[in-house]
Amino acid sequence: MKQKIRLGILFGGRSAEHEVSLVTARNVYEALDKSKYNVELIGIDKKGGWHLASPDQLRLASTNVANAVLPAFTESLQVTPYSQEKSVVSTDVRQEIGHLDVVFPLLHGPYGEDGTVQGLLKLMNIPFVGADVLGSAVGMDKDVMKRLLRDAGIPIVNFLMFYRHEQDKISFKNVVDKLGLPLFVKPANLGSSIGVTKVSLEKEFEKALDNAFMHDRKILIEQGITAREIECSVLGNEKKTASVPGEIIPQHEFYDYDAKYIDTNGARFEIPAHLSEKQIKEVRELSIRACEALCVDGMARVDFFLDKATGKIYLNEINTIPGFTSMSMYPKLWEASGIGYAELLDQLIQLALENHN
Repeated sequence: MKQKIRLGILFGGRSAEHEVSLVTARNVYEALDKSKYNVELIGIDKKGGWHLASPDQLRLASTNVANAVLPAFTESLQVTPYSQEKSVVSTDVRQEIGHLDVVFPLLHGPYGEDGTVQGLLKLMNIPFVGADVLGSAVGMDKDVMKRLLRDAGIPIVNFLMFYRHEQDKISFKNVVDKLGLPLFVKPANLGSSIGVTKVSLEKEFEKALDNAFMHDRKILIEQGITAREIECSVLGNEKKTASVPGEIIPQHEFYDYDAKYIDTNGARFEIPAHLSEKQIKEVRELSIRACEALCVDGMARVDFFLDKATGKIYLNEINTIPGFTSMSMYPKLWEASGIGYAELLDQLIQLALENHN
């Protein structure tokens, strides 16, 4: 009998996307073929403490995104900075959890999707699913990401970047002169539309800045265009493939956090998207080019704007740890492309092992 792969699922985390991570982890755990994997659930609480979790605790913690939270645990873990044994150690009983063949990080946002955990796992010599340290870091920082995409000749909407210490000097008039209205104000290092505000009037501007700076010391102000929202999933290391594109049709003013995770009627999905063959080809090619430009292997969800007035396609952002909830586009797009949820997880884990080797 083939030996099972010992898989660690890493979830929770210190970021504002903690709750989404719990729901993602539950979906992944329940979809994994337990005849192939021995699964260890490793949760990180909002203070940064590492804990062993049981499937029952994970289900309880992730009942719904609105109030999901990692509960208190009696046993905490100490993570060794380097180990040839690829293991994590318990501080309470000084017993190893044991050898881990591979880790599946399901940590959205800073302290998990930004290269920090990826660097730790590399030091521990443990293979992990998804982008490496560099790809994770540049994929998280929208400012750096967009500059690299621009240098690679990939079309993006116009944007400005500001640091927190510059907030008092940010002029609504100057910004509008450069970008027009409406505007989108967002933290540079966060996802799930947390901290994002659409601004159409001057009276909304200062509150939008405060909201974004509450989550990050660096923000982006982007040109708003009337556009369709198109997404594409990418899978692979050196040889990457792109899924069929899908379209998100928000029922809110834009595809915000509530529309993504709280309101089950917050958006409609068209999978595959109603696009011309030329547009489908362009979206898929740009998705792969973006991953190559940003050094992203394993998996990514790539988000686009399709300008309704001009038909031009702009790349909005890339997500190196996309959601795996029941409402998430990454697995939905692969399912429409012929790869089911469980098979997709198998492929991602194999890609992690191949990349490590």
